[in-house]
Amino acid sequence: MEWTTVETGDGAKLSVRVFKPPASGDEPEAAEDVAVVMVHPYTILGGVQGLLRGMAEGVARQGYTAVTFDMRGAGRSTGRASLTGSTEVGDVVAVCRWVAENIKPRGILLVGSSAGAPIAGSAVDKVDEVIGYVSIGYPFGLMASVLFGRHHDAILKSQKPKLFIMGTKDGFTSVKQLQNKLKSAAGPVDTHLIEGAGHFQMEGPAFDAQMVDLIVKFINSLPK
Repeated sequence: MEWTTVETGDGAKLSVRVFKPPASGDEPEAAEDVAVVMVHPYTILGGVQGLLRGMAEGVARQGYTAVTFDMRGAGRSTGRASLTGSTEVGDVVAVCRWVAENIKPRGILLVGSSAGAPIAGSAVDKVDEVIGYVSIGYPFGLMASVLFGRHHDAILKSQKPKLFIMGTKDGFTSVKQLQNKLKSAAGPVDTHLIEGAGHFQMEGPAFDAQMVDLIVKFINSLPK
């Protein structure tokens, strides 16, 4: 694991961790040359990149570089968090561009957890190197939409492949709400429902292995 700092266009300094695959002595195959950038849950409720460490380590063990970071106002990053995640979209874009320029993968997969999902979704089409998107517990529900509804159109209109993972007991979004939202989604869309799982349960380490498996399978399904 390596640490670095990425500066955003408006001067926030973001704390970034890079999780590299175990050294094998071989060059990675093209199919493995994808970097996974992960966006943590809502900063205002205590979201930090450390919540994603288990998933990032698991993805790296599967042969893919994983990148986590603290959005502005979280962890070691400077700046102030916004209520709606609007300025944090720029944080995601800055990190993805840093990954594209410094790690130089074939493509970038954006993964957003909880409130990180709408924020990541708004960045998908702002970076050409992003080739796909995975949402873990996207808050599409009515109350959550008061804060994050402004992000919905960006991901629903994107033509890039998308996977929405959600627990059937998610307290912010019902299965029906998810299905209704995705009826209007453009491009390839898939869903994976986890029976009996609640919203915050899926942020815990007990689900890390399952999330890694779903992320890797999604990468393998992407056009080469």
